[in-house]
Amino acid sequence: MYARNFLRFLVFSQFAVSIPLFAAESEEPKRRSIAAHVAPQALALQLDGRLDDAAWELAPVNTRFYQFQPEDGRDAPEHVRTTVRVLVDRDALVFGIRAWNGDPKTLNGTLARRDKVDRDQDFIGIWIDPSGHGRSAQFVRVNVAGVMSDGIYRADEDEEDLGPDYPVESAVHLLPDGYTMEVRWPLSSLRFPYGEGKPWRLMVERSVPHEDNMLLLSAPLKKESLHFIAEMEEIEGMAQVLPTVQDRAFWEFRPELTQRFNRGYGQRSSETSLGMDISARPRADWVFNATLNPDFSQVEIDAPTSNGTNRIALSLPEKRGFFLESADVLGMRLPAFYSRTVADPRWGLRATWRGADADATALALDDRAGGVVMRGSPYETQEHVSAGDSKAMLLRARGHGGQAVAGAFLSDRDYGAGARNTVLGTDGQWRAPANGDGHIQLAWTAMASRTTARFDSEGRALASEARNSGYGYGRLNYSSDDWLNVAQLEVIGTNFANDNGFVPQAGIIKGDVEINRRTGARDLALFEAYETELHLGLHEIRTLSHETVQRWVRPGIWFYAGRQTRYWADLGFDRQRGRGGAKLHKTPAAHMGIESTPSSWFVKLKGELTLGRQLDVEADQVGKGGSLELEANLRFPLPGNWSLESDHRWNRSWVKHRSLQDFSDNGWRWVGTLHATPRDALRMIVQNTSSGRQDVAPQLLEPWSERYRHRSLLYKRTTRHDRIVSVGATTDANGALPGSSKGLTLKVQWGI
Repeated sequence: MYARNFLRFLVFSQFAVSIPLFAAESEEPKRRSIAAHVAPQALALQLDGRLDDAAWELAPVNTRFYQFQPEDGRDAPEHVRTTVRVLVDRDALVFGIRAWNGDPKTLNGTLARRDKVDRDQDFIGIWIDPSGHGRSAQFVRVNVAGVMSDGIYRADEDEEDLGPDYPVESAVHLLPDGYTMEVRWPLSSLRFPYGEGKPWRLMVERSVPHEDNMLLLSAPLKKESLHFIAEMEEIEGMAQVLPTVQDRAFWEFRPELTQRFNRGYGQRSSETSLGMDISARPRADWVFNATLNPDFSQVEIDAPTSNGTNRIALSLPEKRGFFLESADVLGMRLPAFYSRTVADPRWGLRATWRGADADATALALDDRAGGVVMRGSPYETQEHVSAGDSKAMLLRARGHGGQAVAGAFLSDRDYGAGARNTVLGTDGQWRAPANGDGHIQLAWTAMASRTTARFDSEGRALASEARNSGYGYGRLNYSSDDWLNVAQLEVIGTNFANDNGFVPQAGIIKGDVEINRRTGARDLALFEAYETELHLGLHEIRTLSHETVQRWVRPGIWFYAGRQTRYWADLGFDRQRGRGGAKLHKTPAAHMGIESTPSSWFVKLKGELTLGRQLDVEADQVGKGGSLELEANLRFPLPGNWSLESDHRWNRSWVKHRSLQDFSDNGWRWVGTLHATPRDALRMIVQNTSSGRQDVAPQLLEPWSERYRHRSLLYKRTTRHDRIVSVGATTDANGALPGSSKGLTLKVQWGI
């Protein structure tokens, strides 16, 4: 009864302010196209960025570019005009871009780590949707120094994943009035169906930071669109070349050799590890991946985060390449699949198939001990570090319609001896235009779990009596020129568990409403805001027995201004309960955040601050406190075309009772990267964390203190995306143990 009534409340709150009428039927809008020249054989092009090869004379010139930021819908200004030429042969798509710029001294872009190309830099971005579904896109961005960011974009969540790396080649040539760029994207790294399918879609973007952080697009995208790739345009001529390349087989072998020496806490060890990554595409619609004994030692450690006194686990981003293949086909929320549950696989296999109207993927892994298994409750997450090996499996299939996509999946984690967790689920999404100028999107997930695994205090998985439970989730989005509203409801059964997913709580009903009134550009007292919004957030978590765990009512404001400045502030009229049967405490607080690019060398300033009354969950008391997260990224060009990245991050949370600071949690991290050439980089990480508690009367909780220190230095030489030699040294110190642990690692990866 509660769930049904609460859902009615969410939907009413979502749309009472705008009352849009949804169209029962809609026609696919007629899309414009980008002209390309299709060559019958491989093109002889020298990739130097100059656009002076004879082949470019055959390519049509595409001149349409539109502003997206700061104001959408306007034609690109003449002094920053941009043209695009596209060549297609049996091996690759090749793009030739000419970008005019009044003063070349204003161009901004230095050597940086891969995937660090952002809006503070002059860059060209290329977005390709080879499936034509409009639900995902592969993208690459290249700045004027030749640095590349690449990844996959998922429209369902409107988010970029920078994990995948593609074998894209590029070259930039600077001119007195701008620059030219050539980008070669091999067809072997683009994923598309076999036979007849939907037309390929393309969008080109250009960042011009010195022009009020202008972003230009080759498609007339509006801010009221549900996602960034809503207006991609078809590539002319692809139907001519695909029949000749879809049967071509591509294979890649990537062996890696790792030699590691460790010393610390009275022990010494030496280990040699040989691994292999294999990628095979026998034809366009099938991709097979395998990893054998992968080594993740060179993956950058996770940045410190603070959860305050909360006992609910936080998710972490995936950084390991094997898990990022076929991310567009998986397309599932974290509760359904969370690859960080896999700790150290002996081997992994994946097969992915893409058709014109359906796709599917299968994943199997043999995981060593060390993975974290979560068992949730309404008020905390119990995390068990698995002491034994396990086998993980995931099967996934989806069907695509004109406006909807629906899928099913089966997930299993087997610990042996009858201890396992199995989840069967379905999910989907439907989107359509509403009457008027708005768009709506509905997404859902439903899962059923059967669990016969429990964990003892040592992390050993033991067989137990089967426990069955369920999970349900629904979200409704509405976007228009005037409104951006979201309503979602999540119901998690008491015994629900997904050991291949991220489900930190169970036995709850969670509801959220976000109402955002877009009020357009505003001339504020100190500056002009390009966009402004009034915001109201409603959030509530209840147990299945209707006990309130958490309740938020947060009105606030948001605006976007020059120098990529975004600012938001909310007043929180919050309540929170620390444990079952305890008091529901009032925890009013002010919440605010800012993100900006102060200058060409101070490329990112990001901060979030909460101040007010905070619940100390362990003590079940409210005190003065808050949390602070601050990030500052600096970029310095150096003589000899060298450059230095200096990235800083601080986080702190605290609670004070009376005059005592009873709880505090602090973290600091610095990542410095020195670039000598586009292929050579020296990276250093310095990271400290500390947390502690003093006595709290009358509970007299036991005081404690924890400290951790990490230092690492890594030299990496990259001759191409899959040929890397790296040497790294690390030292770690745990305040609870004497001394420290030191390690030296040599790793060679060689793509064949």
